[in-house]
Amino acid sequence: MARLKITEIFYSLQGEADTAGVPTTFVRLTGCPLRCRYCDTEYAFYGGQWWELEAVLERARELGSRYVCVTGGEPLAQKSCPELLTRLCDEGFRVSLETSGAMPLAGIDPRVVRVVDVKTPASGEEARNLYAELSRLEGQDQVKFVICDRADYEWSRAKVTELGLDARCSVLFSPSFEQLPARMLADWILEDRLPVRFQVQLHKVLWGNVPGK
Repeated sequence: MARLKITEIFYSLQGEADTAGVPTTFVRLTGCPLRCRYCDTEYAFYGGQWWELEAVLERARELGSRYVCVTGGEPLAQKSCPELLTRLCDEGFRVSLETSGAMPLAGIDPRVVRVVDVKTPASGEEARNLYAELSRLEGQDQVKFVICDRADYEWSRAKVTELGLDARCSVLFSPSFEQLPARMLADWILEDRLPVRFQVQLHKVLWGNVPGK
């Protein structure tokens, strides 16, 4: 029977992407093959508990939100993740997946909103990006750049143009929490008239960098 190692399942406000501010159930899977310098979920690298898929679905029903976000760690590092995503969709949830740009996107249910975090140079994991996978993204999907400094910004701006990302899906630029002032990034975007969406991590504005929020 399929099962997943899970760090936590909790109910909170979505802090990012196109449903920011919406009450959402989060399913955080354990484990990640990347080690980004700005990672805020290192506690999900190890540990966790094994859950059968039906138990995850039951917990999502109990928490009551029609929105479910599957995140990590890196959720696609677990082979049963695509099955979980499909089962959640079958249950009638609106499902989003937060994944890095380092994982293949084949086999993910087309009903799932894919939010792909392209790794910038300051993350330390730029070499892991699978740029060809971004061609799988469609209008409902989103690609995110977490930006740490001006060099990251210029690199990200060039990638958006080079890959034509704004014509494919929504593009999100987010300042790395406590590394780049949000207002500075906002000013850069406006100065360059970039076709991107500026975002801050709403949950951190409200509660700080607290697990389970």
